[in-house]
Amino acid sequence: GYAAVQVSPPQEHVEGPQWWTRYQPVTYELVSRGGTREQFIDMVTRCRAVDVDIYVDAVINHMTGAYAGIGVGGTEFGEYHYPGLYDRDDFHDCGRNDGNDIANFDDLFELQNCELVNLTDLKTESESVRTKLAGFLNDLLSVGVAGFRIDAAKHMPPEDIGAVLELLDRDAYVFQEVIYHGTGPIAGKDFLANGSVTEFQYSGPLEKAFLEGDISAIRDLGAGETFLPSNDAVVFTDNHDTQRGHWGEAFNYKAGDRYILANIFMLAYPYGYPKVMSSYEFEDKDAGPPDAPVGSTCGEGWVCEHRNPMIANMVGFRNVTHGEPATNWEEHSDSVLSFGRGALGHVVLNVGDESADITVASSLEPGTYCNILMAADASSCDGHTITVDESGTFEASLEGVTAIAVHAGSKLD
Repeated sequence: GYAAVQVSPPQEHVEGPQWWTRYQPVTYELVSRGGTREQFIDMVTRCRAVDVDIYVDAVINHMTGAYAGIGVGGTEFGEYHYPGLYDRDDFHDCGRNDGNDIANFDDLFELQNCELVNLTDLKTESESVRTKLAGFLNDLLSVGVAGFRIDAAKHMPPEDIGAVLELLDRDAYVFQEVIYHGTGPIAGKDFLANGSVTEFQYSGPLEKAFLEGDISAIRDLGAGETFLPSNDAVVFTDNHDTQRGHWGEAFNYKAGDRYILANIFMLAYPYGYPKVMSSYEFEDKDAGPPDAPVGSTCGEGWVCEHRNPMIANMVGFRNVTHGEPATNWEEHSDSVLSFGRGALGHVVLNVGDESADITVASSLEPGTYCNILMAADASSCDGHTITVDESGTFEASLEGVTAIAVHAGSKLD
């Protein structure tokens, strides 16, 4: 039931084993650590054949760091010189701080004209630059890509991004990375004319609720005045930056069952367009992916959170309950929460270490339902059921750090 996969930047990038090398473009040729142009097109084609779109993480704010080197495709580049693509006049020279780096992230000029950690900052106000960026995106559209995550969008004026998008050959789903925590010189809402925006305020309350056991942190999540409207927000438990502890405490697969509970909540709660992380094991936060053989399945260093049965089955819950608001919100204790999605689904979460026996009021139709978190489908439910009476009430027993989720499609009778 997944709608799409966001892939890492597919263009030629600098050499090196670190994860962030893919975020330093050398050319816009589709050759990267991920594979060749032909392999990329094959992936897009196979995914489209089963109704899964591809969203490309598009790096259009900058090129490499301000140094010379060689790309993974063999292209040599110099400092502010990318043969056949860009020269010094195509980059900002903000004239501040030794090395032109951003020093004050509360200064809008620095934020959008100086260099983010020494990455050569493109003049996105230039027609020539805009044309080349649009050419890159149009090439991706021509091979079947359905949308883009605009990396480092906060570091470009919204109107510059809009001008590039106006040059696209066809419509595409666009969401923009704007790191905003409620204060600063520019907010996510300033970019909504171009498309959806990442909601970085979302994961903090999940950490408080599922790591610290503070259920009140997720009460009315997304309702604050600094939050984006639900239809415009892309939400996530973690992404490739936050799982490494950038901008706060790291929250990732290492939290085990508590991390899984956070994803269950995200997929059950009707705010935003949810994105599930799929990553690999790491100790060094700069570490790149494991050297698993081409064609290997999950394991061998790959975590593949998206294939965890509980997370994967909650995608089905999300699809069944789409369009319904949160209903019957009940905080049974400081650590036990339940809520529904009208008559189409209900979820119960225990973030505490102790077991809990509770009575839950729902809007579900009477009958017996399979707990989708414990069974792949109704045929394998094997007693993992809840029974809803004529009033919509059911009894629930949960061990510590576990959950129950049912939906209209998991009704057995």
